[in-house]
Amino acid sequence: MNRHSEHFPASQRGASTLGILVAMLFFGSVLTLAIKIGPIYLDDFTIQEAVEGLSGTRGLAAMNAREVHKLINKRLSVNNVDNLGPKAITVKADGNEVRITVDYEVRTSIISNIDAVVSFHHVYDMTGQ
Repeated sequence: MNRHSEHFPASQRGASTLGILVAMLFFGSVLTLAIKIGPIYLDDFTIQEAVEGLSGTRGLAAMNAREVHKLINKRLSVNNVDNLGPKAITVKADGNEVRITVDYEVRTSIISNIDAVVSFHHVYDMTGQ
């Protein structure tokens, strides 16, 4: 009598070739999306830090929109963020309060004619010193 026949089923099943190919396709797609879209979110995080870093800047409330744009663009160029257009940032000053709105979208090609569009909208209310 064979000892191994008692412990093992008559037929064992593993992953089929088709199953492995489908799993590889799925994980490859997820990896491609992460590689394409991940840097967009990292740039947005850098943009948020640059704008939030303006809080407490001396004379912020007295600056015009062009000067505030210049400050933000200096911070972004240091961090190599260049996907913001000139209309993406709006600045409105009201007395000692400054409202900065960052509203933009980034389009990136995923595969061939398939694109991903990621939209961001942030509003910051700040006071200058």
